Amino acid sequence: MPPSEFTHLDPLGRARMVDVTAKETTHRRAVARCRVHMEPETASRIASGAITKGDVLAVARVAGIQAAKQTSNLIPLCHPLLVGSVFVNFQIEERHVEVEAHVDTVDRTGVEMEAMTACAVAALTIYDMCKSIDRGMHVGELALWEKTGGRSGTYRRDPDADPGRFDR
Repeated sequence: MPPSEFTHLDPLGRARMVDVTAKETTHRRAVARCRVHMEPETASRIASGAITKGDVLAVARVAGIQAAKQTSNLIPLCHPLLVGSVFVNFQIEERHVEVEAHVDTVDRTGVEMEAMTACAVAALTIYDMCKSIDRGMHVGELALWEKTGGRSGTYRRDPDADPGRFDR
């Protein structure tokens, strides 16, 4: 694929920030999900509030919200956006915690990276707060699940695209 087909590359293949100044502002939303895999005892201790570092999910929620707002400082070619809302939620299962982030804005570019960054940082916070009791934890399945607004319209991930992942 020639460099000119990638929006973050100029015709010579050099990185650049996409020019969005001529685009209209529209309502945009993105939903991302990931999982923190762990031993059942770890999930149980998170659910019961028995982690010595404190309320794991409360801290992870705030970390995810903060991360969404800081995405352009972390991802070099990401535009700084006026993030309108960030919602981070968790579902504790027997062997994992599912992390889901919703991000909304009214702006010229989407919030997919903000939603994925919120998920990733929330998951890493869970890992950090629980690593002393479960070194085998791992973070996986980070993916964009929904995106609305903008020129490309709506995207919804097919839950069957990854068998056994996030089946609801």
